[in-house]
Amino acid sequence: MPTLQDLFAKKKKNVLNMYFTAGFPSLESTTEVLIALQDAGADIIEVGIPYSDPIADGPVIQASNMQAIENGISIEKVFTQLESIKEKITAPIILMGYLNPVMQYGFEAFCKRANAIGIAGIILPDIPLAVFENEYKAILKKYDLSLIWLITPQTSDERIRKIDKLSSGFVYAVSSASVTGTEKNNDRQAAYFKRIQAMKLRNPVLIGFGIKDKSSFDNAAQYCHGAIIGSAYITAIKNSADIKMDTTRFIKSIIG
Repeated sequence: MPTLQDLFAKKKKNVLNMYFTAGFPSLESTTEVLIALQDAGADIIEVGIPYSDPIADGPVIQASNMQAIENGISIEKVFTQLESIKEKITAPIILMGYLNPVMQYGFEAFCKRANAIGIAGIILPDIPLAVFENEYKAILKKYDLSLIWLITPQTSDERIRKIDKLSSGFVYAVSSASVTGTEKNNDRQAAYFKRIQAMKLRNPVLIGFGIKDKSSFDNAAQYCHGAIIGSAYITAIKNSADIKMDTTRFIKSIIG
């Protein structure tokens, strides 16, 4: 699978990162959704590993997590599903999850398995910076995995600089101090985007949370390398009878 570095070397603007929850809407939907997103034109595909307490996520993604868990999804099942189609993947794949289930699986075992499949990076929003540096940084480097950090409007410049130094994929700029699916377009948000833009970070920046359509995508992308969409897409496929068709329609509504 291509790396995030490969992608950003070729594409500097309007990068579309699409999130979906593994095992949703049905247990075996993971591979179908992933291929549909890739074929429709998503630049990066973010596979959410369901967890019972997804603290960074809003009601839509929380509900998809609960449904996927009820369907019988697990980290092992996600890896098996991704393994089955790894030869068909041409877009960078990142895994989004939470530290507790990854630790239960075994942090190094998780990274080793991800590397074997070709995963480009991992998002763990609840991992403390100090714990990462002291315990996990070397493991991620060993298995050639980028750890993608989140920043918010409340994140200090000093911490942003440190995160930028530790990152190797991209910096995930949360659009507001809220959970996924929250929409806030105001002057304060624009000022935050401009602040990040002016910092000229070493890593590419993608904006997420509240990005749901072409207007919000274009607004975010003018300040950085692109944006991340999750909740709106989860809603679009929740009751889908044709995931490929509905995915194509959704992506075309964002990027044409």
